[in-house]
Amino acid sequence: MSLGLGDALLLGVVEGLTEFLPVSSTGHLTIVEGLLGLEVDDESVTAFTAVIQAGAIAAVLVYFRRDIARLIRAVGRGLRNPEARQDPDWRMAWYVVAGSMPIGIVGLAGKSVIEGPLRHLVVVTIALIVWSPVLVYAERRARQDREERELTLTDALVVGGVQCLALVPGVSRSGATISAGLLRGLDRVSATRLSFFLSIPALTAAAVLELPASLGEGVGAGPTLVGTLVSFVVAYASIAWLLRFVAHHPISWFVPYRVLVGLAVLGVLLGQALT
Repeated sequence: MSLGLGDALLLGVVEGLTEFLPVSSTGHLTIVEGLLGLEVDDESVTAFTAVIQAGAIAAVLVYFRRDIARLIRAVGRGLRNPEARQDPDWRMAWYVVAGSMPIGIVGLAGKSVIEGPLRHLVVVTIALIVWSPVLVYAERRARQDREERELTLTDALVVGGVQCLALVPGVSRSGATISAGLLRGLDRVSATRLSFFLSIPALTAAAVLELPASLGEGVGAGPTLVGTLVSFVVAYASIAWLLRFVAHHPISWFVPYRVLVGLAVLGVLLGQALT
């Protein structure tokens, strides 16, 4: 599969910009790949899409490096001293592990469906539109009376389970997890931070699994590297912006955009079908 550096740069921007916003990065990548004339369900294109997420993962690791280091130290202390397991950071670390298990199981079990039939523009447009009311509902029902240090194992498992829905392109991993966190009573910033932490294992696993396909006879090392680096830079800026945004604004603000994009692409597809 031939993919130019310019195309890789554009897709890197799209990935970095949309990975953590509740608008679906996979959905947007599928739309842009379709506009570029790529076969969106081609194995090498699917692999490239997964691998450039490594840039977004790196952005999370760098942005939250102090938090991640604190969690790792808490795990180390807890393994040596049972009394240290009362530390909220100890619990948070293991909650992230537990919350990441559902998408790992579902992702591996449904890999052929996720990378095949679901990688279709019709699926993306329907998911963008249908999931939008969930964002509105989550904001209206949100109590926002619990902080990150009040997180429970049930919260992590529920949010992690809902994250599986984001395997459908167009739903949005961040949109699904933030909505679930809000419905569990977490404040918007805490729900967003949990979404970021849960993204690390999920995106890392996807990138590692697809790396051989992207570098082998697929897209190639050059475009893959360009897409990944661009994704990192844009994703870092996107994380910083989103955390400031959710502190003062509801995620339902993204709903009009989601619906408009979904309707626009659906209109194009219907027009093509009629002609």
